[in-house]
Amino acid sequence: MGIQDLRNHRPTAIVTGSSRGIGRVIALKLANAGYNPVVNYKESQTAAESLGLELEQMGTEYLLCRANVSAWDDVVQMRDQVLERWGHIDLLVNNAGIILDALFHKMAKEDWQQVIDTNLTGVFNCARVCVSQMMEQGYGKIINISSFVALKGNIGQANYAAAKAGIIGFSKTLALELAKYEITVNVIAPGFIETDMLSELPERIREKLIAQIPQRRFGTPEDIAQAVLYLAGKSGDYITGQVLNINGGIYM
Repeated sequence: MGIQDLRNHRPTAIVTGSSRGIGRVIALKLANAGYNPVVNYKESQTAAESLGLELEQMGTEYLLCRANVSAWDDVVQMRDQVLERWGHIDLLVNNAGIILDALFHKMAKEDWQQVIDTNLTGVFNCARVCVSQMMEQGYGKIINISSFVALKGNIGQANYAAAKAGIIGFSKTLALELAKYEITVNVIAPGFIETDMLSELPERIREKLIAQIPQRRFGTPEDIAQAVLYLAGKSGDYITGQVLNINGGIYM
């Protein structure tokens, strides 16, 4: 299937970790833009089903896929479900991630490994199982969600920073290898985004964080979703191997 044939179809988008937070808003924005979203979740089935109902009310075709991105077999099964349903994968948004923070000298080996497995190996797994289909169809886009922490560092997040920095190097290499197949690979590096995790912080901590941001506010999931739409659309066709920082100026 060539590019023109593909683009005459409603495109599909796998968004990992999309039952809540940033991933949920990305899935909704993509649905509004004409994509059939694949809602991936690991444990939040109720939240995923709630998003499914919202997509159904929009008249959008969608697929719910329970898969642990750090587990190869789960990811292969998710890929196969998408291909069985629609026959093509046009966009992969690697958004799933976890945090298990601790000062390095107190960090448990298990907490290091779990973050690397989910946040970095999960990106490898999803890209690896989807890229063959994209190469065969001669078109595709991969957008990996990293973090400003990958570039700036952050106390208590050695595991998270290492994984998110790894995503950047991985993405640049993949962009070089896949450009000849009309597959773009880019990174979005958010700053502090207003999600459930951030809203649960004590007010004094929130104020300290905001004081570090030149724009004096947290970002929103919509800020990140709009960037995904930009890179996923025709405007992003000649952009590859890039890191788009969306952080209110906390890292420049």
